[in-house]
Amino acid sequence: MNKTFLAPAKINLCLHVLGKRPDGYHELAMLMQRVSLYDTVRIALVAERGVRVACRGVELPPGGENIAARAARRMLEISGADCGVEIFIDKAIPVAAGLGGGSSDAATVLMGLDEMLSTALGKERLMAEGGKLGADVPFFVFKEAAWATGIGDCLETAPSLAPLWYVLVNPGVAVSTAWVYQNLGLTSPGTVARMPGFLETTGGVVRLLHNDLERVTIPRFPVIASLKKRLLGLGAAGVLMSGSGPTVFGVFEGAEAARAASDELATVPGWRAFLVRPV
Repeated sequence: MNKTFLAPAKINLCLHVLGKRPDGYHELAMLMQRVSLYDTVRIALVAERGVRVACRGVELPPGGENIAARAARRMLEISGADCGVEIFIDKAIPVAAGLGGGSSDAATVLMGLDEMLSTALGKERLMAEGGKLGADVPFFVFKEAAWATGIGDCLETAPSLAPLWYVLVNPGVAVSTAWVYQNLGLTSPGTVARMPGFLETTGGVVRLLHNDLERVTIPRFPVIASLKKRLLGLGAAGVLMSGSGPTVFGVFEGAEAARAASDELATVPGWRAFLVRPV
């Protein structure tokens, strides 16, 4: 048996770092939205036991172990199935880009194998299992725009968001999330952030845009500031770095302006541009 699934990217419409926890993680408050840029994940149940992963566009470590493989191993353990799993991931989401591609792939494997192995764990259990793999994995199981707190794993359904267009631009450099947080240098607790409201308009979304991680990533990768400036010059109502970067997104109200901006930015050598909508 084999099935194919789509794993969407995400953007952070805001990201507040509230402080560092005793366990070394950071306390966060974020508004997260899935968008229509997808990895394609093909999962096959096979007779030979074990988990094998191939990923077009990414060089995996020896043995092919990644977060998607760990998700598959966990589902085999839970189900007790006497079979193996082969996973092929066709990457469209840039790697180490602030778009959650690896976490989305892992969530897709959890949900896909829950269906294929007939484990019927339910959303809450799958989110709990996802949280053991990575902080963003539960969000992709949640399948809704969400206000995320804790380390990003405590989720509440977000208010209705304006039906906007987003242009994502990735400059072709990889940013380590761990490096960004290690260099954040918090000196005092951040302001308590509350779930935003009034997001049904473009202006409401633009006023929300904020990312505390920009102060670490932009000095190290100044191309991010250039991306923001270019998007604003092409008519974006607002711009922001997503997650730990380096991908930047621009907010557009209309499809025509968004498409024109995406087409122009895609011509810059080394840059990748994607025209997306919320999902």
